[in-house]
Amino acid sequence: MNAESDEQRSAAADDIDDIAEPGKPLGSRAPHFVKRSRPLHLSWQVGVFVVGLAVVVAGVIMLPLPGPGWLVIFGGMAIWATEFVWAQLVLRWTKRKVTEAAQRALDPRVRRRNITLTVIGLVIVTALVGVYVARYGIQMPWKVSR
Repeated sequence: MNAESDEQRSAAADDIDDIAEPGKPLGSRAPHFVKRSRPLHLSWQVGVFVVGLAVVVAGVIMLPLPGPGWLVIFGGMAIWATEFVWAQLVLRWTKRKVTEAAQRALDPRVRRRNITLTVIGLVIVTALVGVYVARYGIQMPWKVSR
């Protein structure tokens, strides 16, 4: 029974290694003395999950409010990734997608399009501000007397 479960675990690990980045092992990064004791390791995982959950919830709250919501959410995911394989895989997928998007943004055609759209937007905003100033004038919010 033990040999079969060991084989299943190693087969699952091989499948995960195919998805993972080479050179970086997946799994718990808990200290060795924590991993040796099953109850201590389980307590460690619960603690990591609770702390990561608190950080992710804080990030979700910051999305509509002022604050770096997405940055805090990814910070919570990084906390989870210290213990959980699924979070490590999510972070690796996210890093890969962000890298691909950055490469696409550096494409000369995409850059030209973005610059063109920005210039057109600035011309429209400048025209609208000019029309507003011509129609209503510039009204200072304070009184200046000389």
